[in-house]
Amino acid sequence: MATLKEIRKRVSSVQNIQQITKAMKMVSAARLRRAQEAALAARPYAEKLEAVLQNLAAQGEELAHPFLTERAENNTTLIVMTSDRGLCGGFNSSLIREAEAFMRQRTEQKVSLILIGRRAYDHFKRRDVTIAEEHINLYGRLSADLAHDIGRRVGEQFLSGETDSFYVLYAKFRSALVQVPTLDKILPIASTPQTEDQSALDYLYEPAPQTLLASLLERYIDMLIYRAMLESVASEHGARMTAMDNATNNAVEMIDRLTLDMNRARQAGITRELLEIVATGESLKG
Repeated sequence: MATLKEIRKRVSSVQNIQQITKAMKMVSAARLRRAQEAALAARPYAEKLEAVLQNLAAQGEELAHPFLTERAENNTTLIVMTSDRGLCGGFNSSLIREAEAFMRQRTEQKVSLILIGRRAYDHFKRRDVTIAEEHINLYGRLSADLAHDIGRRVGEQFLSGETDSFYVLYAKFRSALVQVPTLDKILPIASTPQTEDQSALDYLYEPAPQTLLASLLERYIDMLIYRAMLESVASEHGARMTAMDNATNNAVEMIDRLTLDMNRARQAGITRELLEIVATGESLKG
């Protein structure tokens, strides 16, 4: 059995850890609120842009664009969005598992990775994979400029034939407890059947529809990447807040158990001292 001094040291160390996890939980909760607001605010814009784009693409076959053209997927580019820091439960490991499953399904294709976040980079740099780009040590500061730069480069590669498809893997935010690994296909852009309400809309386009289509497609690609970034940041903070809350609760339970052990050790020490006193007294009488 551990001594009283050892138990007290363990209680003190666990209390220090509890203070750290509680502080990290509060920080993540504050950041989660802002990240969640940004992610939710981006969804209506994305939905409306997609509706306009689908309406425009359905105007006629003459409004064709290379970004809308399906072709055989021999070369694929995948963005994997993880965090730079750990201590967020299974947030990173679930995304890395999904990325590895994606590559296993495409063993006959050449898959190039664009890694956002140190956790993904540290994992894949030691494996036999092609890393086209890495963006690390951003610590959640994922900007629209970064999304635009990535979208522009990948768009140029798609037009030149260097890549045949472009996917993004991220954690979609549902709540602080639930973050869903999500795989979205960015290029080529797939047209979805329009509903009756969407078909009834008759837009007047200015400038010409073909010119507008090219501009909207570029904005649409940037928007999909940036929305995935916002969802990923919100999911990271939600996962970390939940993980730190669980760690704090576990620390409280451990402190209670250690306190009970400490009391038992103290009582055992007192009992032993009393027995020694009584035994000494009896020996003096004899």
